Amino acid sequence: MLAMTEESPALYVVPTPLGNLGDMSPRAIDVLRQVAWVAAEDTRHTAPLLKHFGINTRMLAAHEHNEEAVAQQIVARLGEGKSVALVSDAGTPGISDPGARIVARVRAAGYRVVPLPGPCAAVTALSASGLVDSHFLFYGFLPAKARQREEALRPLAALPYALVFYEAPHRILETVATLSSVLGADRTLVLARELTKLFETIHACPLGEALAWLQADANRQRGEFVLLVSGAPPAADDGEGERVLRLLLDDGLPVRLAARLAHEITGAGKNRLYDLALGWKKADSSE
Repeated sequence: MLAMTEESPALYVVPTPLGNLGDMSPRAIDVLRQVAWVAAEDTRHTAPLLKHFGINTRMLAAHEHNEEAVAQQIVARLGEGKSVALVSDAGTPGISDPGARIVARVRAAGYRVVPLPGPCAAVTALSASGLVDSHFLFYGFLPAKARQREEALRPLAALPYALVFYEAPHRILETVATLSSVLGADRTLVLARELTKLFETIHACPLGEALAWLQADANRQRGEFVLLVSGAPPAADDGEGERVLRLLLDDGLPVRLAARLAHEITGAGKNRLYDLALGWKKADSSE
């Protein structure tokens, strides 16, 4: 429950459902009811949500074109002792949505910013992707123009992390084509569309096959997309990894440390090097 709103003013960052209204948390509902104002990315979009939950809180528009001005208004309301909730059209504000500048201005003014956990399309898609990369990089929306999109992707091509992008339906075909040409046709792409909604789809395939899959059915091109690409494969091991590993072991380093250092020096697969070192140790001890 939200307590002492008027005596302890704060900006509450409130995630809202991606589509399924059942994902609205009780705490989020309580906050939206008790604050003095709701700053919404699109008041026309948020109004039905508030109505659904019987919330009558006043709203003000807080979108990408007026963030600076609205931030000043919010700081002024906080100065009057009134708390404000920040929402976007769906998901968590400030994550490829307006809100980050407002949060920065409120913090700079010395007021509390209270984040609520809740829906985020990137994390929701990742949890169902099946990608086994240990780390991920959330990029958000790629540039709309083809050349700029390619330039943005090139520095990401060699990263050993899962890459997470958002994309709109009218650009999905050209973006997938660019991903394939820049990142490589063999990497896995997971397309997650319409998450939590009636026509939710999560499809995994090699990047080189994704365009044909989308074009096979126009319905597959509809809705908002999260695109997840598997990390770049490790550099091919030309024997250098094994050579460095043997040298490190001969110097008396423990197996785990030797495998990690050999991986960092040569780029060879760490797990394979570790297994190899264990095998060598076992063979040496049996002689």
